[in-house]
Amino acid sequence: MEPAVASGIQEPFDLIRLSLSERVFVKLRGDRELSGILHAYDGHMNLILSDVEETVMIVDTESNQTINYAKRKWEMLFVRGDGVILVSPPSRS
Repeated sequence: MEPAVASGIQEPFDLIRLSLSERVFVKLRGDRELSGILHAYDGHMNLILSDVEETVMIVDTESNQTINYAKRKWEMLFVRGDGVILVSPPSRS
């Protein structure tokens, strides 16, 4: 039996379900990234995260190169699913 099937991962949302209460990495539209503890999600990929660190890349539009990073922290954050590009679960060794 494959390891993914043995651990209960059969669909992409299974990875998200198994990541509840764990720190996940989320990439959003607009050169934004989040790292936080996942508390809830739905089929639209709306997410509720706590202890969130947001990183915004400031890009020069003429040269298309990253100039700087801006960081801020949130105690609790609701992320609307239509802005989510990628959700990365914690690495499992």
